[in-house]
Amino acid sequence: MSDASLPKTLLQMAGADLTPAGWSESSLVLIDCQNEYVTGAVPLAGVDAALAECAKLLVAARDAGAPVIHIRHKGQPGGAFDWDDARGAICDAVTPANGETVIGKGLPNSFAGTDLDEQLKATGRPKLIVAGFMTHMCVSATVRSALDHGYFSTVVDAACATRDLPDGKGGVAAAADLHRAELVALSDRFCVVAPDAAAIGQTEA
Repeated sequence: MSDASLPKTLLQMAGADLTPAGWSESSLVLIDCQNEYVTGAVPLAGVDAALAECAKLLVAARDAGAPVIHIRHKGQPGGAFDWDDARGAICDAVTPANGETVIGKGLPNSFAGTDLDEQLKATGRPKLIVAGFMTHMCVSATVRSALDHGYFSTVVDAACATRDLPDGKGGVAAAADLHRAELVALSDRFCVVAPDAAAIGQTEA
């Protein structure tokens, strides 16, 4: 198949710059990096490796002086993501530092019912670097909404993860396939996909 006949995303058709965002123009948004996904009732495939990449992003953002916003999902008392239980806590690998913003949410879209938009606008930065969990759920919902709010996102592939799901036909959609498909769908219009944390650093002079 020739290059001319290969499928293209809408962003490619529009001639958009598909270079991952750099730290100087971006805020880091870490979504739901909570113990529920590691040792709780909703374990994710490859979550340890993804958390390690999130930690690398966090170090890089801090070193660059980029704003960091931690999103923390709040569940019902006694259930998943209970803030009064260790399962609802942010993972040790990405513990917020003093001065870093932590925003609680109750829906997949991190903008819904929160002050995320106000916090981001206060930074004066037009772009987001996004990582966290789950790829097909809160990462996707947030990145799609971010475009509506005037931000353009770079999602870090290796710093996201999801889980197996029933496919509605008696089978299973494997986590790796679901993760890949969701990132492909987002890359059509909503974001640039960077392979890993190192790819963000490579955009800085």
